[in-house]
Amino acid sequence: MAEKQRKVRYAVVGAGNIAQVAVLPAFGHAGANSELVALISSDEKKRDELGRRYSVEHLGPYQEFERVVREARAEAVYVSVPNHLHREWTERAARCGLHVLCEKPMAATVAECQAMTRATEQAGVRLMIAYRLHFEEANLGAIEKIHSGHIGDPRLFAATLTQQVRPDDVRTRSSEAGGALFDEGPYPINAARYLFGAEPTEVFAFSNVGEDPRSNGVDETTVALMRFPEGRLAQFMVSQAAAGTTQFRVIGTKGDLRVEPAFDYVGERKHFLTVGGKTEVSSFPARDQFAPELLYFSQCILEGAEPEPSGEEGLADVRVIAALQESTRQGRPVALPPFDRSRRPEPSQVLVRPPVEAPTPVDAPSPTAG
Repeated sequence: MAEKQRKVRYAVVGAGNIAQVAVLPAFGHAGANSELVALISSDEKKRDELGRRYSVEHLGPYQEFERVVREARAEAVYVSVPNHLHREWTERAARCGLHVLCEKPMAATVAECQAMTRATEQAGVRLMIAYRLHFEEANLGAIEKIHSGHIGDPRLFAATLTQQVRPDDVRTRSSEAGGALFDEGPYPINAARYLFGAEPTEVFAFSNVGEDPRSNGVDETTVALMRFPEGRLAQFMVSQAAAGTTQFRVIGTKGDLRVEPAFDYVGERKHFLTVGGKTEVSSFPARDQFAPELLYFSQCILEGAEPEPSGEEGLADVRVIAALQESTRQGRPVALPPFDRSRRPEPSQVLVRPPVEAPTPVDAPSPTAG
């Protein structure tokens, strides 16, 4: 009889909307090597109701994190708190000897990203950034189609990701690293990087700041351009003040590939591949995109392997965001220094799990208005 695989014991830090509707349910599909053993939240009502819902015994507020994870014998954490707290909680977990799976964007600044990587390396623990699309079949399938030459040499990338944000949501506050560029920008930036298989060398952006009454010093809308090597160009639009859209398109010398919806974690996805005036449509059913992250990261922990996406991947996007912010302040293009990124998502990373039925969240409304 084969030996039963050991399960990595997780604490989830933060009980906001994404944690409740996606991360916590995902443990039901990640049971082969992952186990939810602790939940950290400042809200007692959330802790009690979610603890009962998922049969989690070890619960506590943020200030009791060390005690809770010690008593739960946790080995890893899923950090699902606002962007400006990612560094604090990564470093706090690392000091406890815990591996860290951190939501994106990795942090609010390049310096914070670098500090997170140092902290986990010094503690001898793994750090992975929660790029769920690095395991999702439609996006990985797009990489495969483009890199195999279906559309010829890829030259142009264009993406939109927009929503109407709920008033007073954390994404509306600059003090918590909110805004369209931080919240939505990582998706098209990351996609352009892995689809072109390269890093941008120059960026230029325009942003609307403070024009929407919901805004507290953040960009409600940003339109950006990115220059890549070999004459490739990328453009994206992100907004917290526009009707919901999510798609990207890559145009090559022989054809183009459009993926829609591109960045959501619910619903079916489609490829529209056009070559020689003929369009072929491929469909990808709805999947659980969070369980694959847990399964993959747990396997990295058990095997002592460096994950892809690592902290270096998170830094790669944050440095682009920082340059785009600088461009909006200066009103001119900003050059990026060379950045060596040898590892990228590959089609072999695809992990398929059935979709989850999102539970009713406890005092954690959707970030989308309406």
